Amino acid sequence: MIKIRTYFICLSILFSLNACQSLETLSIDYLVPAEISFPSNLKRIAVVNNTSAVPDSNIINVPQKKEPLQVNELKKSTTYFWGDAAIATESLANGLADANYFNEVVICDSALRANDVILRENTLSKSEVEELCRKLDVDLLISLENLQIKAVRTVKFMPDWNVFLATTDARVFTSVKAYLPKRNGAMASLVLNDSIFWEEGASTETSAMAQLIKDEELIRQTSDFGGTIPVNKLTPSWKTSQRFYYSNGSVNMRDAAVYVREQEWEKAFELWQKEYQQSKSKKVKMRTALNSALYYEMQDSIPQAVEWATIAQNLADEVEKATTKMKEKKSIYTFPNYFSISVYLSDLSERMSNIAKLNMQMDRFKDDF
Repeated sequence: MIKIRTYFICLSILFSLNACQSLETLSIDYLVPAEISFPSNLKRIAVVNNTSAVPDSNIINVPQKKEPLQVNELKKSTTYFWGDAAIATESLANGLADANYFNEVVICDSALRANDVILRENTLSKSEVEELCRKLDVDLLISLENLQIKAVRTVKFMPDWNVFLATTDARVFTSVKAYLPKRNGAMASLVLNDSIFWEEGASTETSAMAQLIKDEELIRQTSDFGGTIPVNKLTPSWKTSQRFYYSNGSVNMRDAAVYVREQEWEKAFELWQKEYQQSKSKKVKMRTALNSALYYEMQDSIPQAVEWATIAQNLADEVEKATTKMKEKKSIYTFPNYFSISVYLSDLSERMSNIAKLNMQMDRFKDDF
């Protein structure tokens, strides 16, 4: 199923054509598979905190080297923190529950290694996994293994605005593993990272410094964010992409655009096909072929969409001599249709390659999805 919301702009700005040709855009949301696939019989999962105990200060002591200041920068510092694993574990569990992929998501509140006296290997043993799965009555464990934060704080003066700018760029590194009972070692491991950013303006350097986010709040927000990062790697998720279609050039094309706005895709497709069959112009055929590809994508018929997008790409190459221009290293602005259609075809090809994996992952829902 594809959910859409349409809006309209003239793509002459984007494509830099000699004359403005009418194009319209819409955004589509479609499912993409998770990086990791789980058997469909795994219904109940638990999220556990398997990180090592950390010092109360949360600061990771690493050798500090003086960083060169960039233009307009007055001060810069880098600090490394242990994240708050309890917050991240809860955030991860909530994200997996909100994904509605598993029947039930259980969170284990207590840190598994809170009472460790000496350091030991983070990987859960087969007996630990089986014991936890039995106690929690689950089929699978998702374990938070490590959570670290690198925060870069900067104060700079922006002369054009006559303002001091305080920024914090925090990158969080999240490591998780998936465990199955009766299996030695983790079935899958993920080491991921992403960043979160804060920015505040002030009239003086001192007040800008005071605006920098404090350590405690930085750790809280970044840990919460860090827990969400693995969710889309563990469950299928929705992706939003932009699409375009040609809406002018003939009465049929204009009428078809009206049908698209009214969500009457079958009627629009009939007019595009009629125009494709009747026209002798390669440019018209290119446009209607691209539009037909979009129609098939809206029906989730990706193989047919790829077929029509390929036809459109070949016609665009003939019309704009794109292959020759690329060999001559000319700008993409000299073959805008070919370039844009090729980008679209690349997206469709990626969707095509994901079909089998996505179908396997969604098999647990049968015909209920």
